[in-house]
Amino acid sequence: MLSYADAGKRASQIAAVTRSRYMPPWLPEKGYGDFEGERRLTDEEIRTISDWVAAGAPEGAYAVTPPPSYTEGWQLGTPDLALEAPAAFRAPTDGSDVYWNFVFRPGLTAVRYVRAMEIRPGDRQLVHHANLLVDRMAVSHLREVASGQGFPGMDLEIMRNPFDPPGHLLFWKPGGAPHEEPAGLAWRLDPGDELVLNVHMHPLGKPAEVRPTIGLYFTDQPPTRFPLLVQLEDDEALDIPAGARDFVARDDFRLPLDADVLAVYPHAHYLGRLLEAYATLPDGSRKWLIRIPEWNPDWQAVYYYRSPVFLPRGAVISMRYHYDNSAANVRNPHHPPRRVRAGDQSTDEMAHLWLQLLPRGTEDRRRVLEEAVIRHRLEKNPKDFTSNLNLGAVMLARLNAAGAVSALETAVAADPGRAEARNMLGLALARVGRAAEAMAEFTIALRLRPDYSAARFNLANSQVRAGELDEAIENLRRVVAANPSDPLPRSRLDNALAARKTRAPGNVP
Repeated sequence: MLSYADAGKRASQIAAVTRSRYMPPWLPEKGYGDFEGERRLTDEEIRTISDWVAAGAPEGAYAVTPPPSYTEGWQLGTPDLALEAPAAFRAPTDGSDVYWNFVFRPGLTAVRYVRAMEIRPGDRQLVHHANLLVDRMAVSHLREVASGQGFPGMDLEIMRNPFDPPGHLLFWKPGGAPHEEPAGLAWRLDPGDELVLNVHMHPLGKPAEVRPTIGLYFTDQPPTRFPLLVQLEDDEALDIPAGARDFVARDDFRLPLDADVLAVYPHAHYLGRLLEAYATLPDGSRKWLIRIPEWNPDWQAVYYYRSPVFLPRGAVISMRYHYDNSAANVRNPHHPPRRVRAGDQSTDEMAHLWLQLLPRGTEDRRRVLEEAVIRHRLEKNPKDFTSNLNLGAVMLARLNAAGAVSALETAVAADPGRAEARNMLGLALARVGRAAEAMAEFTIALRLRPDYSAARFNLANSQVRAGELDEAIENLRRVVAANPSDPLPRSRLDNALAARKTRAPGNVP
């Protein structure tokens, strides 16, 4: 509404929706978190609108209050690097929700630090929201249905080093503004990294295509502070009976160290009603993180605090989500109501709470927090693949190879076809002296993924120790060819060649 004519004919409706605080759309309740970019009218502003309507909605002096101007194109200016999806995705005209993943390959030749990111999704009527993930193993393109075409799926699992976990909420939703990271909180993008944009779409009932673009804004300042994304969730318990008016999903996580909360992102679907997140401090007092009394997934957002919220070690962060699966819920997608469980479709449900936590201290303390998160997940799901894989990595780093073997064997049992789990289990087995079993795991990893240089390098090292020099040399040559700038494989190859030469007939052992 950019003119008096636009607003004047809707004056009574404007007064009603602002008085009820239905508009402007801002979900968090006042007094339960102080957030940047708050879209909330003051009581005085609401009274001014009501008084204007009661006076007959008179037209003001146009010259005194010209309409606002809006930035066209990139909201933060021309990006340092703009990446367009290799190909457009043609969405179905009807049916259930669609989740599609676009793979971007930035092609960097040096490490860059990203201070801001903007997503331009294409057709904003079609796209409901989008999340950006960083794939440091650069294998997402292998999942594409065809080169450059992307791949389907919502619960996108990107394998990550547990000592380099995600720390930023890279999110787009209609109505949201791009977020620029404060000084010291830029995120790293390495040569070879791939970016995956996970896009949620609602079919429009007509042909539509989407081809998103990502804008990256760089800084020369490397990160000096290292936040971690921590997720609380209760999807396993989401089994909401038809007609239930107040079904509660919950999760609790105890902080192992002092930390600041920088941002919060609550997420549920259309049965969500009251969403709460708070921390119970060691003295028993409660500190609110967010409270949304009338959840509406169409206006979900990442909420950044104006000032970080400090939580001491031992504080328990709690998620309490209330769901209304009755006919009285105007957003209930089922008429009449029916049983609803966790799932990807908007007619299913979710119970997620993401927190951006920054451990206090001068050094990178994410490892302590990440291990606590992993163990919390394993308490709820002891056979979870990713959690066991990451715990195995943590145990290896702490020189607890026996503990690593146990966790990694559980991961492999959960998903035998994952090459990275086989490779890591091989490392753990080698460290506890089970050499033959270690070599078998490296071999399986290479059978699953022949281009896996790390597994081939580990197999070659084991073969050297086992005296299988011919096989080791062949594998090391392949690793050197794949990684010509890495001096370690070349050094190991030279040593293996020298060892084989000393064993040749006529040489003195």
